[in-house]
Amino acid sequence: MKNFLLQKKKFLLYCVIGASGVGLHGLIYCFFCKTELLQYQIANAVGYASGTLLTFFLNARFNFKTNDRILLRLFSFSSIAVLGWSISAVILYLLVGRLGVNKIAALFPTLVVIVIVQYNLNRLVSFRKSPIVKS
Repeated sequence: MKNFLLQKKKFLLYCVIGASGVGLHGLIYCFFCKTELLQYQIANAVGYASGTLLTFFLNARFNFKTNDRILLRLFSFSSIAVLGWSISAVILYLLVGRLGVNKIAALFPTLVVIVIVQYNLNRLVSFRKSPIVKS
């Protein structure tokens, strides 16, 4: 039961931290879409990468409390983020490119799927506790 509650707490904190990354992603995406400086898929990639870096460092420090193998964990987290970004790009293509949904409004439906997929993959891969090696 304690493990179940701990996982729920981590998931909630992951969502709070993720909201900061989503906020940064959204601000960057909206800025580039509104100003038309970048095409919406490129704006999505730039915003997604920015949010990913922010959430990695916040999750490592405050949620999963890991400070070992940071570069390996960042690589793992980024690899999972590429999967999330790919899902986002496909959903945006379908909504904007095929169905004509507003570029800004189309960003939000991608978030539900991405949060669930990335949380579980990051919990199991990127931020898993390192095994204790006894010598």
